[in-house]
Amino acid sequence: MKRATPPARRTVASKQKSKPSGRSRRPAKPEARRVAAIIAELHRLYSDAECALSHKSAWELLVATILSAQCTDERVNKVTPGLFDRYPTIADLARAVPRDVEGVIKSTGFFRNKTKNLIGAAKTLSEKFSAAVPRTMDELLELPGVARKTANVLLGTWFKQNDGVVVDTHIGRLSHRLGLTWRSKNDKDAVKIEQDLMEVLPRNEWTFVGHALIWHGRRVCTARKPNCAECSLAKNCPSAFSFGSPPPTRQRKTAIAASTVG
Repeated sequence: MKRATPPARRTVASKQKSKPSGRSRRPAKPEARRVAAIIAELHRLYSDAECALSHKSAWELLVATILSAQCTDERVNKVTPGLFDRYPTIADLARAVPRDVEGVIKSTGFFRNKTKNLIGAAKTLSEKFSAAVPRTMDELLELPGVARKTANVLLGTWFKQNDGVVVDTHIGRLSHRLGLTWRSKNDKDAVKIEQDLMEVLPRNEWTFVGHALIWHGRRVCTARKPNCAECSLAKNCPSAFSFGSPPPTRQRKTAIAASTVG
């Protein structure tokens, strides 16, 4: 009688492969203690943090913010003086010839769409708001070229109203690295990031933290080469030293600790 061939043994690799893959672990809501420590250090580092866009009025800030889309603040600050010299008032820009405005703001990029929004916003303000920039979220969102980010800039920076948190590229990136957002898909998920920041940050800190994170993102926690070894937020940052840079030496740790005293 022919003996039956025993079934082949499953290898370790096949056993591991057959196991159902677990769900990726979602980030947890940050502890209040860690959030408070981050805010305190931002105040120590950037006590004078403010909007980098040059402006003298709500209207000038609105124009500069619209122009800042996909453009550096430095470039915008070079363009706006010439624009305001040529069109000093909201009414002047409302009557402007699009081709002329395009010539002035061309270096900011996407100049045709920005021109359409600027002239459209000026016309809406002239026709509906007595040529004055409104100070509520709902009214600001009626203006062409204005979404929550721009409205938050106006409300927080000029009107000193914390109705939301600005989420630009720097704030989105640092919110993820610092673990201040836990429901967003990535650092481009501005809606979820803003919701998370509004939940974990004290309301009176919304505008300041936004400005401070932008400054820190430009000076220390840059997109490609974050300088974790020189960052005094590192001890409260779950992403510290995960970008290829080595942890600081004992001497450097002592220096960082000493810089945070007081």
